[in-house]
Amino acid sequence: MALTDIQARKAEIREKDYKLSDAGGLYLFVTTKGFKSWRLKYRFGGKEKCLVFGPYPEVSLTKAREERDRARMLLRDHRDPGLEERKRKMAAHAAAGVTFEKVGRDWHEAQRARWSPVQAKKVIQAFERDVFPEIGKLPLLDIDGPMILKMLRKVEARGAIDTAKRIRQHVSGVFGYGIAEGFVGADPAATIGRALKPIAKKGKQPALRTIDAARQLLIDMDGTTAGPLTILASRLLALTLVRPGIVRAARWQEFEGIDWNAPDADAPNALWRVPAERMKLELEHKGDEAFEHLVPLPPQAVAVLHAVRRLTGWIAYLFPSIRSTARPMSENTIGYMYARNGYSGRHVPHGWRATFSTVMNEIAVNEQRPDDRAQIDAMLAHKPKGLSGSEMAYNRATHMGRRRELANEWADLLTVGLGEPALLLKGQER
Repeated sequence: MALTDIQARKAEIREKDYKLSDAGGLYLFVTTKGFKSWRLKYRFGGKEKCLVFGPYPEVSLTKAREERDRARMLLRDHRDPGLEERKRKMAAHAAAGVTFEKVGRDWHEAQRARWSPVQAKKVIQAFERDVFPEIGKLPLLDIDGPMILKMLRKVEARGAIDTAKRIRQHVSGVFGYGIAEGFVGADPAATIGRALKPIAKKGKQPALRTIDAARQLLIDMDGTTAGPLTILASRLLALTLVRPGIVRAARWQEFEGIDWNAPDADAPNALWRVPAERMKLELEHKGDEAFEHLVPLPPQAVAVLHAVRRLTGWIAYLFPSIRSTARPMSENTIGYMYARNGYSGRHVPHGWRATFSTVMNEIAVNEQRPDDRAQIDAMLAHKPKGLSGSEMAYNRATHMGRRRELANEWADLLTVGLGEPALLLKGQER
């Protein structure tokens, strides 16, 4: 029997949700809180489904029946009315201003908790530089694979192959967010990854291979006209074997076991604790303390830090930019110093890691110390495959003593004949 408007209006609250049937699968759904909505039960593709038409009395009985009849016509044409309704809503969202830029910025904001501040800044800068000018004003529904590929081809054309691949991943993330929000039904960026150019394999970066050559480089840098902070940053890089970006963005709060008020005091437990978010790790390990990198500091590195402290101990960064103390040293500063002083094509800042590995592994072989090879890798923050976070943390703590001995051995070899860091200051102190 068909439902009347009076029955719908007088439907009372019950202890459980219930239905008042009309005809053709249409019914009024009444919740325990008194909320009423029109719904249609139907079958498509062998599955029972439900389509909601809206709340009563905002949607009248007459309007609900019209919607039911429209849905049944779609079913006769072998079309799913639920899917068609989602498409209609997507089009309405697009017409209301659901553009790629709007959704992209919402997606970016939603990801912030997963990213480091540096990563978040890089992503939005890439969007503002390469994506928003091309497709930012377009509704999400109007963007297809060829449009995205055309945009990425422009990025590839300037030689930024790796950047193009990362941008495709981020664009795909935006569409995934749009799918979850009901703005769009598919991700056109997901299908074009193989159409992008492959990343060319990088050749080995130039690095000195002997301890004598490495030592001479540091002696040569002491005699240059470069600023003392650049020379000290180079020396700290050579002594600690971290990646260049870790040194140039180092902060005072990362160092432990050093009495800054006693430059001549021993610091046998001096340590540099590099946070996980500053390490070159997979995204899922960012922020996991098990993946922070602990660098045992030899006395020569502590001496460098004391000298730097006299120049920049009053600000956050050890090695600030010459333009602003709120930013770290430029990534090219140390490399330019090497290139200007006879080491172009012979050694780059990242090359200290290869120099250390070559020299110390050769010593390990010659002196029959096979166990040192694993600790040499650990000092370079190379994560063994299949090692869990807890195992890595355990190994890091267990072998710290031997790693410190190797750090001291390397520093002793490297600094023979090298002047004290404090000699570089000469009238430079604040």
